[in-house]
Amino acid sequence: MNIDFFTTDWEAIAPTEHKGETGVAYWRTLQLGDLRIRVVEYSKGYKADHWCQKGHIIYCLEGEMTTELADGSFHFMKKGMSYQVTDDLSSHRSFTDVGAKLFIVDGAFLQKK
Repeated sequence: MNIDFFTTDWEAIAPTEHKGETGVAYWRTLQLGDLRIRVVEYSKGYKADHWCQKGHIIYCLEGEMTTELADGSFHFMKKGMSYQVTDDLSSHRSFTDVGAKLFIVDGAFLQKK
């Protein structure tokens, strides 16, 4: 896919609300073919309501969160940290006590080969 140069005003993209097991996530989403780019804000006390199999590149812009893997391990992230994972390699879910703002990229390029 070819993407011509353009800028994105993330504040101009209307957020969609996604309730977690606790708390809520607000997504501002830019969809370009199978490439999805988001700025996601987790409220204080947010916990995902599902285990995710999708691959992501996630960069923490503000706050902090913990990602739990199905193998029982926990991975803490704070502002300035990232994680990367391919589709179907690590079942994961995230939670935060204080809230977090994330920049997330996912798409077909992260499919397991």
